[in-house]
Amino acid sequence: MQPRPPSLGGVVSEMSDFNTKIIEEFRANDGKVGEPFEGVPMVLLTTTGAKTGATRTTPLAYLPDGDRIVIFASKAGAPTNPAWYHNLVAHPEATIEVGGETRRVRAEVAVGAERDRLYAEQARRMPGFAGYQAKTTRVIPVVVLVTT
Repeated sequence: MQPRPPSLGGVVSEMSDFNTKIIEEFRANDGKVGEPFEGVPMVLLTTTGAKTGATRTTPLAYLPDGDRIVIFASKAGAPTNPAWYHNLVAHPEATIEVGGETRRVRAEVAVGAERDRLYAEQARRMPGFAGYQAKTTRVIPVVVLVTT
C-alpha cells in the first residue's frame, strides 16, 4: 500500500480513503464495483508522480474507444486538473487495470475535434460530465491511453 498524502483539513485523507475502498473492491471483483459506480466502466490508473516519482493508483470512469481507453481529467468540475493528469503529462508511460487484466499504456492528450468528440460521447453516456464542464472555466483535458 502506498503512503497517504498529508491531510488538508481532512479532505485529502477522506478522498484517499474513498479511493482505497474502490480500488480494493475493484481488485476483489475483477473490475466491478458497487454504488456509486455500479455499471460504470472503471479503470485503475497507476502513474508515476511528476514531482515525487512515487507511484499512485487512481480509480477512474472511462470511455472505450475501439481498442483505446479514454479518461477525463474532470476532477468533478474543480478549477484545477487532478494530480494524475499532471503525472501523465510528465510521465506518459503508465499501467492500467481493466477487469482482471493489467496493461502497460502510453498517454496522449486529445486535442481539437477529437477531444470534443470524445468528451461529448462521455457526457452523452454519463450526463454528470456535462455538468462538470459547465461548472468550470477550464477545458477539461481528455487523455487517450494506448496499449504499448
